[in-house]
Amino acid sequence: MADQLRVDAVEGRTALTVESNGLNVISDVDRKGTPRQLFWPWFGANVSVLGLSYGAFALGFGISFWQAVIAGVIGIVFSFLLCGLIALAGKRGSAPTLVLSRAAFGVRGNKLPSLVSWLLTVGWETVLTILATLATATVFERLGWGGGDITKVIALVVVGTLTVACGVLGFDLIMRAQTVITVVTGVLTVVYIILVADQVHWSAVSALPSGSSQAVIGALVFLMTGFGLGWVNAAADYSRYLPRTASSRGVVGWTTFGSSVAPVVLFVFGLLLAGSSKDLSDSIAADPIGALAEALPTWFLVPFVVVAVLGLVGGAVLDIYSSGLALLSVGLPAPRYVAAFIDGIVMIAGTIYVVFFSSDSFLSQFQGFLITLGVPVAAWCGIMLADIASRRRDYAEAELFDRRGRYGDVQWLPIATVVVGTAIGWGLVTNGLADWLTWQGYLLKPLGLGGKEGAWAFANLGVLFALVIGFLVQYFLARPQVRAQEQVGAREQVGA
Repeated sequence: MADQLRVDAVEGRTALTVESNGLNVISDVDRKGTPRQLFWPWFGANVSVLGLSYGAFALGFGISFWQAVIAGVIGIVFSFLLCGLIALAGKRGSAPTLVLSRAAFGVRGNKLPSLVSWLLTVGWETVLTILATLATATVFERLGWGGGDITKVIALVVVGTLTVACGVLGFDLIMRAQTVITVVTGVLTVVYIILVADQVHWSAVSALPSGSSQAVIGALVFLMTGFGLGWVNAAADYSRYLPRTASSRGVVGWTTFGSSVAPVVLFVFGLLLAGSSKDLSDSIAADPIGALAEALPTWFLVPFVVVAVLGLVGGAVLDIYSSGLALLSVGLPAPRYVAAFIDGIVMIAGTIYVVFFSSDSFLSQFQGFLITLGVPVAAWCGIMLADIASRRRDYAEAELFDRRGRYGDVQWLPIATVVVGTAIGWGLVTNGLADWLTWQGYLLKPLGLGGKEGAWAFANLGVLFALVIGFLVQYFLARPQVRAQEQVGAREQVGA
């Protein structure tokens, strides 16, 4: 980080300078740092105390503590490993994730995954802002400082300002902010765990009955979508600033480690808390962050608001930065900072609606959002992983912006794979508690999986299907095209 500060000082940049880079390839002079610096943004974005609430979400599938631990560790680490693998493309191509995706989908064909990516990232930043607003109101109410609409408005203004400011100013401020967020939230989260440790009752936790294998799979897939699969479409947005000579193993390792270490620890402790108290587990469904404050002594409530808000802002900051890039990839003719500002407006509008006007259960809508968008994102992720695995050369960067270049205009195979994979995937998931998604699960009965009330109803098989089918189709059917693209590059090098 010190090296990065020196480089910026030489170039006359500060953290408060608006980043000029958008969809463009990062120039050699701006490529800097080492893979281990990826630890800071990824850890800072995932150290949120929301990870504790996932313990209650997992137990909601009707599984035991040890079943949930297995599902959580596998789901969290594997999903963030996918992020690490996609981050390799950033080092090799020095462009945003949704620009590098053009190599598989074509320059204009990539607008489909760009739109899905924008919906996912802007949705996530809205969810995190909602949680920060609700948590602040809950804690202030307990302190006797209010907790009504005025408190929520103030919280929304503070969280929205921090998030939008970092998103608009860009990479340098984000890297510095995430370092501060990592240290502050890391220390305060440890204090939180110490203070509520006496609320854990192993006798109650160990007595939780085991669930079916289908329920374990459902929890595992839900955790995949809630953690790593929510980030795969942004994974290369930060590694693109690394030099080409950076260690590929380091890019994968530091991205995976930095993003998964905090969620695993928080998730396991969240299981212990939720498994010890059914009342706490139930209240988390309505207010996932604020409910965690119930067991705290009064003197730590203000620090808890700080850790909760900063942790959520850390995730929202990365989301708004990447959602702005995704919006540009869809075709918005504007600078990056304008796209980030537009996303900030959408984020604030969505938060106002949910916090002040919606009466629906937060958890049911949250699960529906994750699983529904998780299906097409998983299909895109499989395709992107296969494309990365098939390439032996770096990207032809200029041709990522040229419809007549080697990557083409529209590649119909991956587009059809996303569409078909999504259609089948939505038929294999259910979101019964979200009334706008009751149409899903239409393939469970025809395929002999018991229908929408059967054992496989909540196993979320559609996400896994989309991920696997996306990878297999692209890897085996598109490899000849990738080889042809790379032969063009080899001939150009020989000619030069």
